[in-house]
Amino acid sequence: MSFDLQPILKGELVELRPLREEDFHELYAVASDPLIWEQHPASDRYQEAVFRAFFRGAMESGGAFLVIDSKDGRVIGSSRFCGYDEAKREIEIGWTFLARSHWGGIYNREMKHLMLRHAFQFVSSIVLLVGPRNLRSQRAVEKIGGVRVGTRPDGAGGHDNVVYQITASNFAQQAGA
Repeated sequence: MSFDLQPILKGELVELRPLREEDFHELYAVASDPLIWEQHPASDRYQEAVFRAFFRGAMESGGAFLVIDSKDGRVIGSSRFCGYDEAKREIEIGWTFLARSHWGGIYNREMKHLMLRHAFQFVSSIVLLVGPRNLRSQRAVEKIGGVRVGTRPDGAGGHDNVVYQITASNFAQQAGA
């Protein structure tokens, strides 16, 4: 069975579906809030030209999702799978952002659990890279079971990121708790 990087994933709070070109304007309406990006290494991503490059990268990744609020059908953010390494049985989850109206944990937690559950059918380890000053995202990753395992440069700008890992066995233990 091959890893489907863009399945449709549905939970009680959110639905994730493959990102499409025609989603740009609705997603940018969410991303244009500067406060979403204030702790992020790309703190100017709220600017349309900068976001357009981010969106293009998301489309080219082949693993990007549009995140939709299940209750009202509104676009609330995006996330993606990236860097699938079949030999290492590892994939990265990242590039996640949510509208501030959906901050606080429950939406992110469900979104990530849907992604983790899907990914662990194909991999044994998931990594999440977070900017060193992005304390909000670091806490969010820790809340879903991410364990800090070091640092490494990102693929784009060469900036160091904090690396978190979630293993299939830790996820299974946490889900069973």
